[in-house]
Amino acid sequence: MYVANDWQDYELIDTGSGDKLERWGDVILRRPDPQIIWPIANETGLWKNIHGHYHRSSSGGGQWDMKKPLPERWTVSYDHLKFHIRPTNFKHTGLFPEQAANWRWMMDKIADAKRPISVLNLFAYTGGASVAAASAGASVVHVDAAKGMVQWAKENLQLSGLGDRPVRFITDDVFKFVQREQRRGNRYDAIIMDPPSYGRGPGGEMWKLEQSLYPFLESCLSILSDKPLFFLINSYTTGISPTVLHNMLSMTVKKTYGGRISAGELGLPITASGLHLPCGILGRWEE
Repeated sequence: MYVANDWQDYELIDTGSGDKLERWGDVILRRPDPQIIWPIANETGLWKNIHGHYHRSSSGGGQWDMKKPLPERWTVSYDHLKFHIRPTNFKHTGLFPEQAANWRWMMDKIADAKRPISVLNLFAYTGGASVAAASAGASVVHVDAAKGMVQWAKENLQLSGLGDRPVRFITDDVFKFVQREQRRGNRYDAIIMDPPSYGRGPGGEMWKLEQSLYPFLESCLSILSDKPLFFLINSYTTGISPTVLHNMLSMTVKKTYGGRISAGELGLPITASGLHLPCGILGRWEE
């Protein structure tokens, strides 16, 4: 497991009964998590003193129950990076803290390369990986289909004091963008992707990870440079093993470029129990 264990502004305080108790800066939130199928050991203390609780609806979705006044958004720091946090209608906060394990890895890879590195971040959300890569000295192209998420990512870059870095923010369908990059002959030294389980393209094209990920991964080979640095795939799709990502990277990127692959779970340390909460999977290829 790749554990994001060096946060100061985020803490997974406790877990149980389908919920996680988290600290985001000074704000305490209670949110559901499908992996938490054990009971709460002791529902006292901060469990009873939260700012907000997201309740799932039996018919799907859910809503926030705010117990204390909160600003519309606030800031948390990871190392020298800064991010805006805001509770959304879909239980999320705009940041996946377990991804810090990937941020640290990619910042080290880029810094150690001792050469200019161009990074393509696909399904890039609010830009955690884009900000991390830019901070390490890479040029970045950030692509997401949601205009609001791209704007949030721009604000995170500025918030981190990196507004002058070579980052292009593009609101577009990632598949169409990759096809255009192929035609343009543009190439990247590193590709990051965090594809959804399900989705639809602008023309109604259906994306289902189990059917669509491998051909999309194949298509991305043609926009890798002659000497790529890394290729990172994240997945939150239930039921997919890290070995699946390992196999896909072996059949595509490693087959073409050699190098080595690692795969496993992402996780967060639980303060109360000393255990770890699994938070998705990753597959990494590196030169």
